[in-house]
Amino acid sequence: MLSIVLFGAPGAGKGTQSKMLVEKYNLTYISTGDILRKEIAAGTEIGIQAKDIINQGGLVDDEIIVQIIEKTIENSTTGGILFDGFPRTVVQAYILEGLLHRMNRRLLCLLSLEAPREMLIERMIKRASIEGRDDDKKEVILNRFQEYDKKTIPVAEFYKEKGIYCPVDGVGSVEEVFARLETIIDKTLENAYRNIILYGAPGSGRGTQAKNLAKKYDLVYVSTGAMIRDEIEKGSEIGMESKIYIERGDNVPDLIAIKLIEQKISNNPNARGFLFKGFPSTYVQAYIMDGILEKIHTSVTCMIEMQSNTLQCIRRLTQRSKTEKRRVYDMDPEIIIHRLESYENSAANVRSYYQKKNKYYNVNSDAPVDVVFETLCKTVDEALKKA
Repeated sequence: MLSIVLFGAPGAGKGTQSKMLVEKYNLTYISTGDILRKEIAAGTEIGIQAKDIINQGGLVDDEIIVQIIEKTIENSTTGGILFDGFPRTVVQAYILEGLLHRMNRRLLCLLSLEAPREMLIERMIKRASIEGRDDDKKEVILNRFQEYDKKTIPVAEFYKEKGIYCPVDGVGSVEEVFARLETIIDKTLENAYRNIILYGAPGSGRGTQAKNLAKKYDLVYVSTGAMIRDEIEKGSEIGMESKIYIERGDNVPDLIAIKLIEQKISNNPNARGFLFKGFPSTYVQAYIMDGILEKIHTSVTCMIEMQSNTLQCIRRLTQRSKTEKRRVYDMDPEIIIHRLESYENSAANVRSYYQKKNKYYNVNSDAPVDVVFETLCKTVDEALKKA
């Protein structure tokens, strides 16, 4: 889900640009100012509490703001959220982080509309004569800028430290400013963290396709099978412990997989994302994967199941057993059948897990390698756009 903050001093044009962004990216618009004015007009308890504060150009108590925002996010059914006028203080920035975390969301970027102070004051005075807003009187305008300088500018530093602060030139026509915002959002989306799971039966062709996909989308390839084989070859403690399971065609204990995956992630701090092959392979491991990614403040973008005819899988594994790429578990037909049965026993639950999250996709992997890859790329592009 796309979550954006539109930031800037009073009169920077946030309201105008917000409406266009909401329509372009199918977002739920959260303007604390607008919501509070509606509460005041309706004479609600929150509106009564906020009225005097707003008319004096002050900032409404965080307790009131949180209640309003939380309810709006929970009722949202769009492709994301656009925040206008929140957060206005560093405390509110922390509140927003907590709110989004609880709802399994993450802020993509903070877009800061920047323009000379004199121009902003002139805009607001002009707006006051047209709309008749009480908070656009000259003395209130000056008080609002005082509040902004004192409490809101430090918010910029908060998001600069997070690396998602994006200054935008707010001078020019509405269309020119909007084009600048579009460019930044689209570029940020393009570079956003993405994590892909390539799932499927043994022999479905995941290994070949996973490496190609990782290269195309600039992702770190994470194959639990390959990492375990490396550990076995090195004769490490993890390798010796894993060897018994691998020779039987079973999954290694989850704790071993977790250690190897977290080590791989830790060794690639500048990665744009990861492509996972071989994990998760069970319903429990799907939960574990979410836990692993939550630790680095990200999540699964999509899970793609490569669906292949069982006989085709057996044929591929048997053929591989006659090459230098053979695995120890390719040599015994009984182990091949055992691995395929294990996949069938787990697949329905794993599939259901990602279907419920609207992150499940599938492709037919019985076609030629280049055709399968082309289909996978189209599927990944669709998933990234949706995400």
